[in-house]
Amino acid sequence: MQTLNENSSTALSMSPYVLVVEQDEELATQLRQDLQDAGYPCIVTPDVMAALAQIEARSPSLVVVDRSLSEDSGLLFCAKLRRNGMQVPILLLVMKDGVDDRVMCLEAGADDYYLKPYQGDTFIRLVQHYLRIEVLPQKVLRYGNLKLDLGLRQASRNGRIIDLTTKEFDLLKYLMENAREVLKREQILENVWGYDFGGESNVIEVYIRYLRLKIEEDGEKRLIQTVRGVGYVLREL
Repeated sequence: MQTLNENSSTALSMSPYVLVVEQDEELATQLRQDLQDAGYPCIVTPDVMAALAQIEARSPSLVVVDRSLSEDSGLLFCAKLRRNGMQVPILLLVMKDGVDDRVMCLEAGADDYYLKPYQGDTFIRLVQHYLRIEVLPQKVLRYGNLKLDLGLRQASRNGRIIDLTTKEFDLLKYLMENAREVLKREQILENVWGYDFGGESNVIEVYIRYLRLKIEEDGEKRLIQTVRGVGYVLREL
């Protein structure tokens, strides 16, 4: 499988790129073509070892991983990237859309997933959502001893740096921008995920749980409160 075509090598040396980990050659070729047609330089690798070597050389701006790599190595790879401190968005390609499947993807550290069968237009829209160019104001959101630096995209509490994934950052930002306001689940999905996640997915609950674990790591007081039957609010009790 070709991992990089000659025409894109110069662009990749200067620009952010999308790393795709896909062992199905036909799908890998289609993914590469669609990404390049949409203006995203990309590198396609057939397995985890090749992907790790590529990341060691230069970090990508987005990682796309097929969950169905041998022995669930797609999930394991995703989890390893997060343990190693990688904060760029990670998308998993999946075959099933059950709640348990969604939770497994999110617990592995993925920001989102794309449900097969593959369709180029919907996939590129998802990629655009995560790679949209956004000029953030150079300001800091504060609530009590919790701080979110929008310029550095960094959270901290009592001076302790909190490592957040892209989606965790976006969720915390939305909660802090609307501190003390009860936010419905539908509002959170629309403003943080930007599209209809569908069904009774517990994606929000999973991310709230992750945020709480990170924010309350040193036994700090809970700030993200559950409003049963409605949604969530950032406030002290």
